[in-house]
Amino acid sequence: MATEFVLEMNNISKQFPGVKALDSVTFKVRPGTVHALMGENGAGKSTLMKCLFGIYQPDEGEIILNGKKISIKNPREALDHGISMIHQELHPVRERNVMENVWIGRLPLKKYGVIKFVDERRMYKETEELFKKLQIDVRPIELVKNLSASKIQYIEIAKAVSYNAKIIIMDEPTSSLTENEVAHLFELIRKLKKEGVSIIYISHKIDEIFEIADEVTIMRDGKVVGTWNIRELTEDMIISKMVGREMSDRFPPRISQPGEVVLKVENLTSPFPRSFKNVSFELRRGEILGIGGLVGSQRTELVEAIFGLRSIASGRIFIKGKEVVIKSPVDAKKHGLALLTEERRATGIFPELNIVENTTIASIYKYVNRFLLLDDSKRKDDTKRMIDILRIKTPSLKTLIKNLSGGNQQKVLIGRWLLTLPDILILDEPTRGIDVGAKYEIYTIMNELTQQGKSIIMISSEMPELLGMADRILVMCEGRVSGILNRDEATEEQIMRLASKYTN
Repeated sequence: MATEFVLEMNNISKQFPGVKALDSVTFKVRPGTVHALMGENGAGKSTLMKCLFGIYQPDEGEIILNGKKISIKNPREALDHGISMIHQELHPVRERNVMENVWIGRLPLKKYGVIKFVDERRMYKETEELFKKLQIDVRPIELVKNLSASKIQYIEIAKAVSYNAKIIIMDEPTSSLTENEVAHLFELIRKLKKEGVSIIYISHKIDEIFEIADEVTIMRDGKVVGTWNIRELTEDMIISKMVGREMSDRFPPRISQPGEVVLKVENLTSPFPRSFKNVSFELRRGEILGIGGLVGSQRTELVEAIFGLRSIASGRIFIKGKEVVIKSPVDAKKHGLALLTEERRATGIFPELNIVENTTIASIYKYVNRFLLLDDSKRKDDTKRMIDILRIKTPSLKTLIKNLSGGNQQKVLIGRWLLTLPDILILDEPTRGIDVGAKYEIYTIMNELTQQGKSIIMISSEMPELLGMADRILVMCEGRVSGILNRDEATEEQIMRLASKYTN
């Protein structure tokens, strides 16, 4: 007899030391639908899916697949049951080629006598057929290390489909994709739906949910708030159910009285022809200067050059009226600069280190005592101070940072740089991959820092964020400054026009 649900997770509970991650959660998915799973960072979404995929074992509850109760002890068993998962953090074997990554753990073999060899011809053919079906334009023999993050994302999707999975879990699948690539992903999802595949889609991007989801389950503090058909919801309803309170304002009030110029950049030019060229701007004390632009506009490359991570062919940098030469991050730190990098997981956190180690690592030398040993007491005191100031939620100082929510990881990184006593903070996509509640807390911290006299350069791909937080918005196109807008005159249309076409 056909069942209404392809998957039922009933009364799932999971406890970690000091934290009840899941509290009697019930989650049901219909066949051939996209079921969005939403909630603030730390709500329990990823933990629930890891219980489904066999990475964690639930303490209580049952999993029913196609009407039959099953037990999933590990990811191999999940795959055998037709459940596949595309993780938020991609871990391909970068030194191997694409087709080996797709078929890893189940490489096709051929026999010569008693000896078995990998059947590379068959593997190539099957990868080519799979990619053709999914309209993925990647060569099967290309080394993965040569591919962009978006291409690697496609390989992970292809791998999930290759298992003939009937349930595919996608955890923040668009975090590394451009707008066009997101559109392609949604085409793939719709194609899979027509073939009867169910997609569990975890995302913080509300506009994506309205475009692709059929149903939405919202979690908060390890519990299910409810499940709705997407047509029953509005954006404001989703936000209020996620954070447990009405949020009529997505941004805190911006009180700004910018002072003297603290940073001046004149005609900064990269040695690479396709990078930034002749960039000039000023940053004032207590100001948030937003930098907008499309993917490829060289925003990140520009701020990394200012911070000494990239070389400069020509141009000048002045800090507090004095010309400076910055050839490395060490130079930048000496001049009062700090950089929160774009990719938190790749270039920000040290996932296997605890909160203390991650918070103090940028200022480690100030904790060396006269015996040339680290003063752990002082490190812990400074970490506790940052936890209080930035309202970081963590079970203990010994907690590994990888076990914190994305928003709290980001706060730890901000705390790391505040301990270096900077005057100028460069924040590259400071709220990427975190939920609306955590975003508001980051915005509040930014306001507090500028009121203390610190200055902020904020790169953001989200136009509402630029309009809601920046005092001025510098827009880049193809490596050049295409315009600078004051807060009271900036609109989404003006930013997009400047971002799309260099006019100066």
